This record gives sequence, C-alpha cells and structure tokens, in this order.
Amino acid sequence: MSDCVRYPAPGCIVEYMEGNAPQIALVTEEAGGRLRLLLPNRRETRLNAARLLPWLGPLHPAGLGREDAVRLLESHRKAREEQAAAVPLMEAWELAQGEVHAAPARWFAELFVSGPDADAVAAYGRALLSCKSHFRFQPPDFQVFPAEMVEKRLAEQKSQQQREALITGGAAFFRMLWDVACKKRVLPPRPEAGSENATEWPAPDIAARLKDVLLARMRDPESQEHEALWRMLAKGLPDVQHLPLQLLVAWGELPPHYNFWLDRADYAPGDAWWQPHAGEVNALLHAAAEACAPSADTKLPACDLPFISIDSASTRDVDDAFYVEADGAGFSLTLALACPALFWPFGGLLDKAVLHRGTSIYLPEGNCHMLPEILGTRAFSLLAGEPRPALCVRVGIDAAGKAGVCEIFTARARLAANLTYKDSQAVLDAQAAGAGALPDNPAAPHAALLRLGLALARARQKARIAAGAVIMDRPDPIIRLQGEGAATSVDIEPDVPTPDAQMLVAEMMILASAAVARWAHEHGLPMLHRVQDVALPREYAGVWTAPQDMSRIMRALTPSSLEVQARPHAALGLARYTPVTSPLRRYPDLVNEAQVVHFLRTGTPFRDAAALADLLAALLPALDAAGQVQRFRPRYWKLLYFRQKGDKVWWPGVITEENDTFVSVSLPEQGMFVRGKRRLFDERACPGMAVTVRLGKVQPLYNEIQIMEAATVD
Repeated sequence: MSDCVRYPAPGCIVEYMEGNAPQIALVTEEAGGRLRLLLPNRRETRLNAARLLPWLGPLHPAGLGREDAVRLLESHRKAREEQAAAVPLMEAWELAQGEVHAAPARWFAELFVSGPDADAVAAYGRALLSCKSHFRFQPPDFQVFPAEMVEKRLAEQKSQQQREALITGGAAFFRMLWDVACKKRVLPPRPEAGSENATEWPAPDIAARLKDVLLARMRDPESQEHEALWRMLAKGLPDVQHLPLQLLVAWGELPPHYNFWLDRADYAPGDAWWQPHAGEVNALLHAAAEACAPSADTKLPACDLPFISIDSASTRDVDDAFYVEADGAGFSLTLALACPALFWPFGGLLDKAVLHRGTSIYLPEGNCHMLPEILGTRAFSLLAGEPRPALCVRVGIDAAGKAGVCEIFTARARLAANLTYKDSQAVLDAQAAGAGALPDNPAAPHAALLRLGLALARARQKARIAAGAVIMDRPDPIIRLQGEGAATSVDIEPDVPTPDAQMLVAEMMILASAAVARWAHEHGLPMLHRVQDVALPREYAGVWTAPQDMSRIMRALTPSSLEVQARPHAALGLARYTPVTSPLRRYPDLVNEAQVVHFLRTGTPFRDAAALADLLAALLPALDAAGQVQRFRPRYWKLLYFRQKGDKVWWPGVITEENDTFVSVSLPEQGMFVRGKRRLFDERACPGMAVTVRLGKVQPLYNEIQIMEAATVD
C-alpha cells in the first residue's frame, strides 16, 4: 500500500520549488494552510500549503527530534535523487504519446513501478520537472508535448545552451584579445588537446561562432542582427568604432592593416569573383573576337585612324584613345572608346555582379577592377596593334575651343600606340623648348599628334574657363608600400609632373562627355548625367594652384551627383555632362554607352528615363560604398606614414583656413589636410601663410592626427 498522503500534517515529508529546483522539507507545524518546515540544513521556514508540489509523504510520527528529523530528510532526499536519475524519461514520454494529454507524477511512476511509494512518485516528479523539452508542469499534472513541439523546444534549448556558452567563453576571450591588441600581453599559442592554455581559448565551435560575430560587426556596425549578443560579449570593453577589427587582428584571423572598407562595401578584391559567371564571360570573349575578326562580312567596319592612348605606366584597362587632325583654323577630334556595351548581357548574373561593384578601385596595395580582368584589361582594353570594338566620337572644334557637330559610330579600332604621361610630357617639353632632337622614347614618333592635341586641349580649357570652369591643379603624390603585414612600411613621394600630357587627356575626355551629352539631348535620348548645379562667383573661374585658394573655392562647391535629369556642371563650365569615356572602369559610363549603341542600332533608347531612375536606386549605394574605399584607404596609408616617421619631424605646409578655435593646414607634398588648435599658431596666422608643423597622436585606423606644434616660416 502506498505511503503517500493527502494532507501535509506534522511529520509529513513535502517538497516545494525554490531556485528553479525542488526542495525537500519536514512539516513541524500546520495551522490554517500555513506550514512550518524543517530543512535539511537544520533551518526552518514558513510556507503556504498551496506552494507544495503535488506529491506528499510519507507521514512520520510528529515530534521527532531535530537530529532524527534531519537524518530522515537526508535519507529521503538521497533516495529520491538516485531514483530520479534512473527514471526512463524518453520511454515515459513515448508511452504517454497518444494516451494522455496530461497526467500526475503517480501515473508516470505506475508505468514502471508497481505500487510506487512516496519517494518513487517524488522521484518521477523531479525527473519530469527537469525535462522541460518534453513535459510542462501544470499543477497538479504534467502536460505531455507532441513530437513537433518537442523538436522545436529541443532546438530552442540547444540554441540557448550554445548562446550561454558563447557569452561565457566569448566575453573572457574578447577581453584577452583586447589586452593583446593593446600590447598588454602576448597572444598565447593556439591550444592542442590537453595543453595548459586550453582554458584561455574557446572550443572550436564557439571560436567559429565568435569569428562570425566579429566579422559581421566589422562589416556592418549598425546591423541589429547580433546587437544583443554583441553587447554581452563586449561588456567591459571600450565602445570604439573598430573594436571588432582590432580583436580579429589581435586574434590573427585578419592581417595587420586589413582593408575592412572593402568588406563594408561588399566589394570582392582580386579577380576570382566572376568565376561563377564564367559562361557569360566566355560568351563576351567570343563576341568580341568575332566582331573584330578580319573577314569581309564582319559586323564592325574598320576605322583606320592611328589612334594613341595616354595613361599612367601602370594602366592596364585602356578605355580611351584619340586622333586629332587640323581642320582649317580649328581641329577635328576622333575619340575611340572601348565598347563592351556592344555585347554586354544587361540583366544577367554577371551584369548584376558588375553593377554591385559599380567602379574600379585603385589603391596603393593593388587595384580592384570593375570588370573581370580578362575582359577589362584584355578583350575590350584598347591595346596597341590589336583590333578592338570601339564607340567612336568625332567632333569639330574651332580655334576658340568651341565644339561643333558631333558624330558617333561604332567601329573596329586598332591603336598605333599606348603611351605614358611621362613619355608624352617629355616630347611636349622638347617641342616647347624648340629642341631639334626629341627624346628617345615611344612617344617621339607621335610628336606631331601630341602637339596638335595639346593645342586643342588649351583652346578647350580656355573656352571652359570663359564659361566659368573651376580647375584645381592639385598634385597627387605616390604612395609606395614595402613589406607585408605588421612589417609594412610606407613612403610618399611626389609624382613626376606631367601637366601638359594630363591636361591634354583630361580636356579630350571632358569634351567627349560634353559632346555626347549634347548629341543625346538633340536626339531625345535619356542618359545618366553628372550634375553640379550651383552658382559660383565669376571670379572663381580659372586654374588654381595655391592651397588656400583651392580650399576657399571648394567650400563654395557642392559635390557632384549622378542624375537622370540633365543640369549644369558648374566646376566643368558645362551645360550638361554625360560620363561615357570609361566604360571599363565605371558602370554609369557602361550604361550611357549602351544607351548610345542601342540608339545607333534601333533608333530607340535601351532604357527610358524611368528605367534609368530605377537603375540609379541600385547603383548609387554601390558607388557610394566604393567611393568610401577610394577615399579612406589611401588616407589610412598616409596616416601610417606620418606615424612611422614619428612626432619629432617638422612638415612644411600652408594655412588654408583659420578661426578662433582651429587652424587648417595643407601639406601639399603629402596631399593632406591637418588641423590644430588656434593657440598653437602665431597670432598673425592667416590663409596663405607658410608654416611648419609637428604632428602626433596619429591613429590611422581611426583617421586621427593632430598638430602638436606649429611655427611660422619667415
């Protein structure tokens, strides 16, 4: 016969929940549902009978001595714990499936024990309470979960356990990594089985999860995906912007000087990103080769002009070339532009990947090309001696630099030469000096064409300035890197000046984009336009070289924007400007080229204005993200250069702006602007004053640098 009882009289063994676990006690007094209980630790407590768990007994004689009562409690507790550990919970759950929706602990005990006593019933109750994935306690019964609910709760339970392990181990690990990042300690060796430092490293599965969290936070600090988890893991660490990156570098999961800006832009470096689209790439290679095949029925007519290109020595994606002829008192300019738009699979997976990149990125550590290199630097690049599909733009320019009628056609172009700025400038300098002999370089055979091109460019620049153009002649120094990882050293040196050669190319590219913009307007063809619609004082027009002047004028200029609606571009001095000259490097140029090519073929645009506006919604974020990489990454290397030089070096500069609080200084040789407190400068400090400054507190990762001391140059 069972020793369970119905009411907790004095001498009765009872259990209640506290601290999320069942507690055993002996009733010593009872009055109106209020109980006085003796606990195994010899303490007493008072409890309402309603809080008792629904298994009571056995009932022992009242008035037991305290020591006897404690020994009795211990024996019952031990018996219940041992029996609870042996309860076949999964068998009980399976037997209950389909039989009952809910049942008391006694029902489950009777499945396996004949006439279970109070300790056995309590043991089953304890076991069922611990199995929250399969049962829910709804006094006085245990609800039996169906299989679907059990599967869901097991998954939730596992996730919660993993989260707790992640937070417990991850927070300590992050603190250790921060100490490593701050150089307070050395990263301990990665643990092997049984190694002494195994406790300092998380388990492999936890480590993989921590790495994923850090990478996600580095790529998108504003993401809410891991926000709550991140707060727990980073608790006690400084709330700094690039903490995830610093921890990953300290961990050794990322190299020193890692370019996290590419991750933020979701821009894949290297040239493997297009491999999933190899089929589309191969189709483009075939189409380009077929169009330029030397057969009578070729799709593209030949344009036999001896075009030349001028680029930097490192350029591999040549997307523009020119040929100039004298035309009376003026000029006839024909530009050949690389033309991937003739065959480009717009709307395909390759196109979507290229649109996501948006533009090529040129960095000191290496270039990231918008197109697959096999296309952008080979199949469509205008390489000398190789026939290439081209979009040709022909426009006449009078002696005053005014552009005339524009003619556009597609053709096969074969360049006579790929020249560099340096070689072209040497030839132009020799001609300007009246030297009888030209330099012995690849540009010399094209001296006449270069001379004519420079005359055209000067006429065009003069005309643009008359129309209000603002030209900033700011030299861009070269950043050179040596070594790898933490041993990387930075050097900054001025580039070889090639003002005439660069101006020649720049004016021709501006002319081409302006001519195509006007042609598109005349034919009612919607395009993407580069816009800077701001009113500038007339005196701002001209070529500016002094840092203080450029800084003053730049404050009046608003950044240009890419829009469907054509509006003026103030700094260029143009009524409308349609970028089209770099289809290998910039997606807007590829789109505009496609508009022109489709119109030449069909008389209709490839996209109407509404479709272009929809395209911009996807394109602009990609361009903005890539633009951040292009702006911030070279600046990072410049800041590292200053830090490596130390805070004892004095740097020449020019004050560009000053107020009661701060003074801004241009460092022309390094292409940098720095700022310092007004009190560091002479009271005569004003824009245009030459100074030398000592720099310190340089944090390249956080884009921080301060002027520590300043002196006026007499």
